[in-house]
Amino acid sequence: MNKLQYFLSGLLVCLISFSATAAQDDQEKRLGECTRVVKEILNIPEGVPRDLLDKAECVAVMPSVKKAAFGIGGSYGKGALICRTGTDFKGPWGAPAMYRLEGASFGFQIGGAATDFLLLVMNPSGVESLIKSKVKLGGDATAAAGPKGRSTQAATDVLMTAEILTYSRAKGVFAGVSLEGSTLREDGGDNEDLYGAKVSAREIILDGKVSPSAKGKDLQGLLQEKSPENKSK
Repeated sequence: MNKLQYFLSGLLVCLISFSATAAQDDQEKRLGECTRVVKEILNIPEGVPRDLLDKAECVAVMPSVKKAAFGIGGSYGKGALICRTGTDFKGPWGAPAMYRLEGASFGFQIGGAATDFLLLVMNPSGVESLIKSKVKLGGDATAAAGPKGRSTQAATDVLMTAEILTYSRAKGVFAGVSLEGSTLREDGGDNEDLYGAKVSAREIILDGKVSPSAKGKDLQGLLQEKSPENKSK
């Protein structure tokens, strides 16, 4: 191998390494946005009821979802799903998996503004649905607009029937909102970028095969502080 070939080989290695680092940085930034959105939403006085969060197995967050610039009312966003660990999800919060939210139309967006979405997964069957390759809300998994306020006592029927409860925030307006017809799926490419290896959502969430990244630890720590114990039956 001559000097030029050595040089080109070294340059290729550097470019691949730089590309991988940049891709990982993109996912870390997204996790940082997820942490910010979760923190702000959980600090809303009449927002997600604390007892409801304490009964959730997982939390999914999709920051700044916007209507697509093409198609008919299409919307697309990226975020993360993070779940409690251990048997029956009774352990501490684990490493997040990167996810995508896609919808035919999110008509409730205010004036085309970017919308933050927060989803609470309320039982193991909801978790199982989400770690499939793709899940349709309202079809593959029952979903409903989440109740607001300091207590969920008035929303017993909703809590007993829905696997996933959904909320939105746009231009300061926070509310439970229906996402029926939208789809959630794991983002294999983003998970590979974040963790440096091909790893499925099931391996991340249920098998604990990876440790959280730096920004993943921030999201994990925030939820551990806000809801350290799973109080579901």
